[in-house]
Amino acid sequence: MQEQEKFMKEALKEAKKAYNKLEVPVGAVIVRNGKIIARGYNQKETKKDTIEHAEIVAIKKASKKLNAWRLTDCEMYVTLEPCPMCAGAIINSRIKKVYIGTLDEKTGAAGSVLDLFSDYKFNHKVEIERNVLQKECEKILKDFFKDLRKIKKEEKNK
Repeated sequence: MQEQEKFMKEALKEAKKAYNKLEVPVGAVIVRNGKIIARGYNQKETKKDTIEHAEIVAIKKASKKLNAWRLTDCEMYVTLEPCPMCAGAIINSRIKKVYIGTLDEKTGAAGSVLDLFSDYKFNHKVEIERNVLQKECEKILKDFFKDLRKIKKEEKNK
């Protein structure tokens, strides 16, 4: 198994944690020197906090672990294309490279809706690699929204 797939599978484990809490299942891990130093999953609903996206949670944990806001020698694996807020945080934290599972045609900021990583002249360039374990990353999202519709329908019929 390639290293990219190994770490994306770890991000998928984080996404599953979100799924189990009825959060949109997005997971992220941050890797430094071949080791995971931080993990995160969406917690917006649980914490009632708009910015509790998987990427932000992971960045905060990595910064705390390294006692630094610059994550220049780190890479991020995230199951869904980052939104503009998360893309900005990734750029500002100086993450070297981001591996993306699947694209987000509604809010993606790495090429789907807009591309903050290459269309603008920021002081830091982030390398991007898309479609790592794309089918698995798409599946967890599709299954989640299918299950969520079912739950909402059942609640409505009570």
